Amino acid sequence: MPKPLSRLATGAIAAVCLGLASTAQADDIYTQRFMTLELANDIAMGAVEACREMGHRATAVVVDRSGNDQVVMRDRMAGVQTIQIAGDKARAVTMSGTSSGNFRDNREDIRMEMNHVDGIIMLAGGLPIEAAGSMVGAVGVSGAPGGDLDEECAQAGIDRVQERLDFAM
Repeated sequence: MPKPLSRLATGAIAAVCLGLASTAQADDIYTQRFMTLELANDIAMGAVEACREMGHRATAVVVDRSGNDQVVMRDRMAGVQTIQIAGDKARAVTMSGTSSGNFRDNREDIRMEMNHVDGIIMLAGGLPIEAAGSMVGAVGVSGAPGGDLDEECAQAGIDRVQERLDFAM
């Protein structure tokens, strides 16, 4: 066999072998989606601005899918405690996979116990951030007079970037 054909045959055999090896290991590796800092920042700013337009000074915390803070944005004059509360609402979302208000309403049986878990609070005002069918994080808002208003602000932050989320690949 001429040398170029020999190399081609060897390469083809190697490619087939590598392809089979990668197929056998495919279940061992998975990919995850992460939002960019810019996207998280736009969500937080949209939420804070929505609360400001309603006359409330609030904090928005955007966490990644693991519950780690990605952006913390506190409006001027928002109470310092709003930082922790907003983050705890967002982490309740990443833990439960649903809005913090739904989590509270659906699990009233464990509400008091969950409120003693560091980093979690069962109050309305936290929403999941989803892109391409995956939860990529959550936003929590605190500072408006009531969790329902906090949730409106959080939704406004998500709405601000919804088109970008809709077209995420």
